Amino acid sequence: MFVLELTYTAPLSDVEKEMAAHISWLDEHYASGVFIASGRKNPRDGGVILAVGEDRARIEEIAAADPFSVAGVCAYRVTEFIATKTAPDLAAYRQPQPQP
Repeated sequence: MFVLELTYTAPLSDVEKEMAAHISWLDEHYASGVFIASGRKNPRDGGVILAVGEDRARIEEIAAADPFSVAGVCAYRVTEFIATKTAPDLAAYRQPQPQP
């Protein structure tokens, strides 16, 4: 699983110009099953996306195609983690504990 942290690198007025395209991009990746949660940070200086996938390179490719990235209004930080424990409703996303 991956945490994608967006940090705005431009004024909110520039971010807002790309918002409709960003939301369409989010919808596309929700429909494909890659994104499972997202939202704005508080204070509003970026956002967070939870994504599932086996391939970090693919997740980074998806992030690079975000209209926010393309327009240069945000920077991404991608953190991979192994979701060995989840709430019951997220059981489908649990991953086995890695072996040493």
